[in-house]
Order: sequence, then structure tokens, then C-alpha cells
Amino acid sequence: MRAGFIGAGKVGFSLGKYLAEGGISLSGYYSRSPASAKDAAAFTGSRYYETLADIVNDSDTLFITVPDGCISEIWDDMRSLPIEDKNICHCSGSIPSTVFFNAEDRGAFRYSIHPLYAISSKYESYKELPKAYFAIEGSPARLDEMRQCFEALGNKVGIISPEVKTLYHAAAVMVSNQMIALADIGAQLLQQCGFEQEDAEKALAPLILGNAQAVTSFGAEKALTGPCERGDDKTVAAHIKALKAAESLDEEILPAYRTLSVRLVKIAERKNPSRDYRKLKKELEQ
Repeated sequence: MRAGFIGAGKVGFSLGKYLAEGGISLSGYYSRSPASAKDAAAFTGSRYYETLADIVNDSDTLFITVPDGCISEIWDDMRSLPIEDKNICHCSGSIPSTVFFNAEDRGAFRYSIHPLYAISSKYESYKELPKAYFAIEGSPARLDEMRQCFEALGNKVGIISPEVKTLYHAAAVMVSNQMIALADIGAQLLQQCGFEQEDAEKALAPLILGNAQAVTSFGAEKALTGPCERGDDKTVAAHIKALKAAESLDEEILPAYRTLSVRLVKIAERKNPSRDYRKLKKELEQ
């Protein structure tokens, strides 16, 4: 593989550096922001390209690492270029590879390659990519080759179909972004109890990190603790009463508590099939 990157944001920087560190040859970077492309090229020891045509010509695999809304625009510019026998890839979590709608007609191969990792830093996130699972979908002809490329770097790879790409992305968003919403809710509740915001966030950190580690190590059932796992309907009823009585509380917090507790009960029933959760279920339905 000789990989070129179109787009020089956080994903382009990180994935390019990760591939280069893993021994994969990079042609370089092209971007509508020349300064960003030059920085990315310097960071990865590759070349800055002034034109899209030049980087396409010098690469056998193109990673389009631009905002989701720009992928189809880049494809419109690329598909009239000599792309025969090239792999055309994007790294969007939500958009399927079919955005490259006539790649096969042009003799190219289309892929979506998405790391299940929140890339937050241009210069540091590549260090964490060895831990990431990658989800890949696209042209059957070289799908196994693309999988083997990332497995050779040490990553686990899941092959999915374009039809489930949006559902796949919903899973990632719920576990990644919506966890932030839960942390923010917890901090707001602690502030109602008299904590300063910074202290509230720091106080919750061991709970957040400890549960994340337990789930990833043992799975949801074994990691589950707390009143829903115990079937403690009285404690849950007290929580609901306190949430109703709290002043200046955002209106979505109580419904979120109920919805998530219902899910926790389902997990608890799998974990403890002989335990009676009927009273707790009734409390959550009220």
C-alpha cells in the first residue's frame, strides 16, 4: 500500500501517523488548507501535494479524511481522474462506502474504514489507535486485503455491510458521546447537593473510569452493581422522588433515569434469573 490522504484534520493526521509508524508507505497529503497539509506531511515524514490529481497519481490507496458533508464533493472531483485499480476510502462512522457510487464502474474499489475510537488530538491520538477496533465495509474484491492490512498492524477488525452503517454509528455514539451526557447529568445533580462544578466532575471520575474498565474487562452483566441489580425498589423510588423535588433540574433528567433503569433491570434479569424484579419494574412504570 502507498497511501495518500485528502484532508489534514485530526483523523488524517492520526491515521496517517499510525500507518507510517506501522511501516506503511505514505505518499502524502492534499488539503484545501495548504498549511494543514504541510503540517501533516511534516508530522508523518511524507509529502505535501498542491493538486488532487498529483496525489491521486502517486497513491494506490486514497483516504478521504474530510468532514462528512464534504466526502461526496471530493468524490465528484476525484471520479473523473485516473483512479483505475485504486482503493478509495473514507473514515466516516455514519456514511457507507456507497457514497463512492460508481467507483467500480471507474475500475476502482470503495471502502469505509472507521476506527472505534474518539480521535481528539492531531498529535497524540495516533498513540491510542493500536487499541482500536476497526469496522470496514466496501467492495468485496479487496475487502479481505483491507482487513489483513489493519490486522497486520495489530488491530481487531469487524466486517460490516453498508446497509447497517447508520446503526453501527448509533451504537458508537451512544457509548461515546451519550456517556458524556450522563456524566454531565451526574455533575449537575452533585451541584444541586452543594458541589462546585469542577469538584463534581472530579468526584465522578473514579466511578466513570471504574465502570468503563469493568464493562470492557468483564461485560455488562458482570460489571452491573447498584439498586437495579439488587432489585431495590425502595431506593429507586426514593431516587425518583428526589429527582421530582429537585429545583431547577433539566426536564430530560427524570425520563433518562427511568429509561436507563429499565435497561439496567433487563441486564439484571439476565445476570440473576432467579431474582424477582416485579416490584422494581412496577415502580419504574409509574
